[in-house]
Amino acid sequence: MLGQWSGLTVSATTLWHWVQQKGQQAQVELEAALAAQANGEGVVADPLPPAVANLALAISADGVMVPFRPQSQTARGQTRWREVKVAILARLGQRLNRAQQVVPQLVHRRLVAVLGDIDQFIPQLQLEARRQAFESAPQVIWLSDGGPGFWRVYRTCFAHCAVAVLDFFHAAGHLWRATTALFDDADAPEALAWFQRWRHQLRHGQQRRVLRSLTSLLNADLLKGSAFTTLSQVQAYFQRHHRQMRYQHFEQHHYPLGSGMVESACKWLIQQRFKGVGMRWSEDGFNHLLLLRLAWVNHRFDDLFPSVPTSVHSYPP
Repeated sequence: MLGQWSGLTVSATTLWHWVQQKGQQAQVELEAALAAQANGEGVVADPLPPAVANLALAISADGVMVPFRPQSQTARGQTRWREVKVAILARLGQRLNRAQQVVPQLVHRRLVAVLGDIDQFIPQLQLEARRQAFESAPQVIWLSDGGPGFWRVYRTCFAHCAVAVLDFFHAAGHLWRATTALFDDADAPEALAWFQRWRHQLRHGQQRRVLRSLTSLLNADLLKGSAFTTLSQVQAYFQRHHRQMRYQHFEQHHYPLGSGMVESACKWLIQQRFKGVGMRWSEDGFNHLLLLRLAWVNHRFDDLFPSVPTSVHSYPP
């Protein structure tokens, strides 16, 4: 594209070295910010227009697998798959679609992505949440599936200020597991009717009724073996998350019910760039490029070039 626009070209090797250099710079700056946070220093929040600052803040997290080389400096050997934890923080706005209907819109979207475990993910998410002034937001909503690691993130970072929502589609998926445990043929009309009734009740404010039904079936001693194990797991899941399943209440307050916003972020931030055909990454190479992509989507890319003057003019290609 640069060659087409200007007649200038840059070699792939030059770009590779540039990514490593600027990625390392971004890594050093991130580590300094995390160290300052750990020492109790204040975090400077992003400037927000009043209209944006008065919107609710939604925070959602999920994981996505990325292929890595088994050893650095060589592409030989079996691929290692490692999880990248991704979070999105966005204000919940509204807009009119073409049919002049009011639909949700994510405003001031910011992302966090970490190749590491939950203990490495938490401080980076806390840093970005403070940059987004989460404690002064009029409402904070935490949205995730049932993975215990991400709910530990919620308890550690946001339980004191956020309403927690369990992704509805994951909850409905567990109801389908319970249905398959109850019926030999899950595609039978009776089984489908049972599942649809449960799903309707869950979606429309009757989550306690669903839990009582699961508990009654479990105590009826009708199932044995793996079917009993599956049903007991689903019942425990609903018992554990029943307060995060108040979907009718959440809808009335215009909270999102599904984790689509973070699943979309996983797709365009990670999968479209790091999971192309034949791609396998070294840890340093991945982290350097990831930090540059995060700087770009979080509107901090120009901060990596403080010595480059910014023209007041905007020139077309």
